[in-house]
Amino acid sequence: MRQRSLTIVTSLLTAGALTLTACGSRDSKGSDSGETTVVIGVDAPLTGQNSATGLGIQYGVQIAVDDANKNNTVPGVTFEVKALDDKAIPANGQQNATSLVSDKKVLGVIGPLNSGVATSMQQVFDTAGLVQISPSNTAPELTQGKNWQTSKKRPYKTYFRTATTDALQGGFAADYTYKTLKKRKVYVVDDKQTYGAGLAKLFTANFTKAGGKVVGTDHVNTGDKDFATLVTKVKNSGADLLYYGGQYDESQILTKQLKAAGAKIPLFGGDGMFSDTYIKTAGASAEGDLVTSVGVPVTTLPAAKDFVATYKEKKYPGDYGTYGGYAYDAATAIIKAVGKVVKDGKVPSDARRQIVDAVQNSDFDGVSGHVSFDQYGDTTNKQLTVYQVKSGKWEPVKSGTYNPAS
Repeated sequence: MRQRSLTIVTSLLTAGALTLTACGSRDSKGSDSGETTVVIGVDAPLTGQNSATGLGIQYGVQIAVDDANKNNTVPGVTFEVKALDDKAIPANGQQNATSLVSDKKVLGVIGPLNSGVATSMQQVFDTAGLVQISPSNTAPELTQGKNWQTSKKRPYKTYFRTATTDALQGGFAADYTYKTLKKRKVYVVDDKQTYGAGLAKLFTANFTKAGGKVVGTDHVNTGDKDFATLVTKVKNSGADLLYYGGQYDESQILTKQLKAAGAKIPLFGGDGMFSDTYIKTAGASAEGDLVTSVGVPVTTLPAAKDFVATYKEKKYPGDYGTYGGYAYDAATAIIKAVGKVVKDGKVPSDARRQIVDAVQNSDFDGVSGHVSFDQYGDTTNKQLTVYQVKSGKWEPVKSGTYNPAS
């Protein structure tokens, strides 16, 4: 369907090839093309932990870039992608951020997947004035500061996200647990990471506020595979639901061991669990488990029809359903911003900082919904969805918004 293939820019590019000129650049074959190459960086876990969702982000961006090139969205500009693997490790994310900043062709970055990795990258991009849009980070402090619950203050002007925050996701899950599932006793576990611990804390606060009781809490380490002790604690607590703050890597094993021990209670988590990999690994044990995820199902959105069809047609790896659409829209926001700043292939010396301002003023309909950002860099699209495993598939059971004041 889309004829132009994506070129992944690698570290083998020469220093000369990384230099943008006002009158154009050389194409990949070394001939004068009259086109300026603009690179959109991607940082995500492309191997190892969380790679299924990380690859969904990479190829969501790839499709957006392919579309922009095919449609000549920005005359005089050819877009390329530079995808770097952070392996879900903050130190790797920081190194990748430094690498992307040093590449003068990079005028915007999509990622990372993990909130904990984002904390190591934000200042690097902000110092360089390079825009960063995450399609998946949900920790509130990334946009509203460490004291966001009492005094919101945006720490970095260059950071944006197309995913809504845990402040809403945790409350949405707690509300559904108490009001719809009618659960009153919950055991809460997290993986001690920024995303998981934050989500668990917000779920706990909202669930107890509603009148529910947390009958026990515990923590796991990323990479853990033996949860026998934890399973015994949960089973003996009398909990009628286990809430988990973390990614699918551990929870898909935890739910399997929990059910095998005879604790026939659902495991409920956040969007870090919303992956087909969770169901494939957990098997029948996943039946009845629940997650919250940002937005509404991409497969139900008419605007995402071509995106989903292209992803499947190209047989790209990873899970597009979690953040692929949000990555596509994040890349589109950068592409549109480049179009406002780069005219006839001429890149102004302060292009990066101009693009930050242009992204702040984004206002368009994307494949995942309307795309615009508030004064903190947060998406104005606050929709959330609860999914439940039914007959081996994630099925949406409730979509809506959550008002913490309600």
